[in-house]
Amino acid sequence: MKYLCRFIVSLLVMAQVLPALAQEQRPKIGLVLSGGGAKGAAHVGVLKVLEAYHIPVDYVAGTSIGAFVGGMYALGYSATEIEIIMLGTDWAEGYSDTIPRQDLSYRDKQLRDQYNIPINIGYSGGEVKVPSGLLQGQTMSMLLRNATNLIPEYTSFSDMAIPYRAVATDLVTSDAFVLSRGSVVAAMQASATVPGALQPAQIDGHLLVDGGIANNMPVDVVKAMGADIIIAVDIGSTLMDKDQLNSTVAVLDQLSIMLTNASTGRQEALLTKQDILIRPDVGQMSTTDFTIMPKVLPLGITAALAFHQRLEALSVSDDLYQAYEDHKHTLRAQWQSELKVPLARVVLENHSKVSDTLILDILGLKKGQMVDKASLDEAIERVYALNQFERVNAEFRDTPTGRELVMITTAKSWGPNYFQLGLNWEDDFTLDSTITLDLAYTLTDVTENGGEWQNNLRLGSEKLVGTQFYQPLDSEQLFYTQTTARYEINDWDIYDGNNRIAELDKTSFQLLGGVGYNYSNAGRMEVGMLGEWGEITNKSLLLDDFHYNSWGGYFKFGYDTLDSISFPTRGNRINLNLYWYHDEYPSWVDNKAGEGALQIEADWKGAVSVGSHGFVGKVSFATVNKDGLFSVHLSELGGFLNLSGFHKNALVGPHKLFGAIMYQYDLGRDALGMTQFPLYLGASLEAGNIWELSDQIAVNDLIYASSLYLGTDTDLGPAALGIGLTDTGDKAFYLFLGKNF
Repeated sequence: MKYLCRFIVSLLVMAQVLPALAQEQRPKIGLVLSGGGAKGAAHVGVLKVLEAYHIPVDYVAGTSIGAFVGGMYALGYSATEIEIIMLGTDWAEGYSDTIPRQDLSYRDKQLRDQYNIPINIGYSGGEVKVPSGLLQGQTMSMLLRNATNLIPEYTSFSDMAIPYRAVATDLVTSDAFVLSRGSVVAAMQASATVPGALQPAQIDGHLLVDGGIANNMPVDVVKAMGADIIIAVDIGSTLMDKDQLNSTVAVLDQLSIMLTNASTGRQEALLTKQDILIRPDVGQMSTTDFTIMPKVLPLGITAALAFHQRLEALSVSDDLYQAYEDHKHTLRAQWQSELKVPLARVVLENHSKVSDTLILDILGLKKGQMVDKASLDEAIERVYALNQFERVNAEFRDTPTGRELVMITTAKSWGPNYFQLGLNWEDDFTLDSTITLDLAYTLTDVTENGGEWQNNLRLGSEKLVGTQFYQPLDSEQLFYTQTTARYEINDWDIYDGNNRIAELDKTSFQLLGGVGYNYSNAGRMEVGMLGEWGEITNKSLLLDDFHYNSWGGYFKFGYDTLDSISFPTRGNRINLNLYWYHDEYPSWVDNKAGEGALQIEADWKGAVSVGSHGFVGKVSFATVNKDGLFSVHLSELGGFLNLSGFHKNALVGPHKLFGAIMYQYDLGRDALGMTQFPLYLGASLEAGNIWELSDQIAVNDLIYASSLYLGTDTDLGPAALGIGLTDTGDKAFYLFLGKNF
């Protein structure tokens, strides 16, 4: 029935067009749009002129950004509509595939905070693996999908409102590859896939990259489609002068321009006297600075108007142009009407070891559901946030039995075993600067339900060797077991105020095992057993090494929706940890130390923002029910935004109370025009203290502190420079990189 309806629509279209064609015959016009990145807004300016002159476009082909603009026009969008979409899209977002922190699972948030240096390096089959591009193109595909709408796959791009082709480069053969069917979004993206920066597209068994290398202005493609007259628009870059070639990047850019211009020159040679070649004055403009688009579009109009006499000769009558527009609108309305059809089924093409059940459950789209751009984006983002995939794509296919949504998940090509790296540099402008380097090697998919075995190494001012096995117990990964073993060497210094009076070394071996429940993507609960065997040494203070054994149980509750661990603008983070210990100390320690001890740790951090102004709150509390007795289970306070003005962990004891409120102004984005990273100007008010006895806790015994700082979130984690002062007269300067506050 659906295909019968399409046949009837085609007959109606012909009934509209044939009378006009009988009155007026004309040559077929082919439009060729070259690549040029951000300069592609000039193509829209040319389209505006063609529409103003009533010039119908019968065929269109493009490369890179030209494939996008040409594809949009071929779908039936007008030049004005393309302008609104193009200038309203944040194209810079397409060059980052980082999953927002708030979308990650609770476990993955913890791992990202610790291993803050983003590297994509894996090892398997006896070789080190890396992606074939710095980016995988996940965000770019979503930007293109939002721009074009949820269009179905085409058996032929000739069935679009205007017959269309996109041109890419076959990475294996170096030949031009003409995309003529399938997904329009995939064709656009393949044509614009910058080699090395973006992962090559895989279509019909071919590895495809930016078409500008092989054919940046596909005149031959449009001629082969049947065009009598070509209107070609060249927005390629001009070669740089000698004095501009002063860096490696500039030299590489020059080589790229040479390759692109060479392919354009070969195509230009195919043009005849009746064809029109339009060159907007954009040669020296940036291909990657998308903020220039509003300035570039008028240049396309100016360049096209320079050919006004020849364009007037291609104009058609109002009746014929209206028939042409009606034909486009009818075919556009056809695919747009299909957007309102409920799903007949959801099909999963899962090219990974992640459970189909888990993916479909996270996806959340069902048969009979109406799917719009927003709901599809949210569904794809949820699946991609599992952090298990290189790409998550979606395509609509119209079949005789209804419209189906095909979800395509692709495992990371550099997996399934990965390296992770973290760096933490902390300096308070004393001789106590600390640098730690965290390394991890994680084996994934070691069990059917997605078990992971992680091995850890920490070097620097702190030492750690550890291993952890994480085992989901069900296909939906709601329940899990976790076993951890680690050996640590840490400083355990003693301070009087802000002055260190003793340096102790603490060495320990810990063994933990628990069962947990991921009650939501943002939270988990875990209960388990633990044991710790350690010693505390100081040759000048202790005659003998202090050996201790500790074992018991724990309960942990966590919830985390913060968008940044250190400089959040929204979300909340709550942790509640309960530990029951049975401690065994040397005989010279009070024998009551062997009794059981309950330790409680609770903290909250939350953030809200209004425009460029953010407010962050922190509260933490800890206690151990062993007043007056020795315990190795102590809490620490002191350091940047943790009673600023004191040295890190200068206050140590069994009972802790702390609260703070921070104000953050996004100076970078609001005042300095920075877009890549925020730059926060912040200030804090803080209060807290550590007490030896619970009955000593009193509000009038709180220490008050404040700080002023500049901070940012970078790809290497948070960074900050600040100063802190306390009402006790203590002060400290701070410099951090990768440190979580």
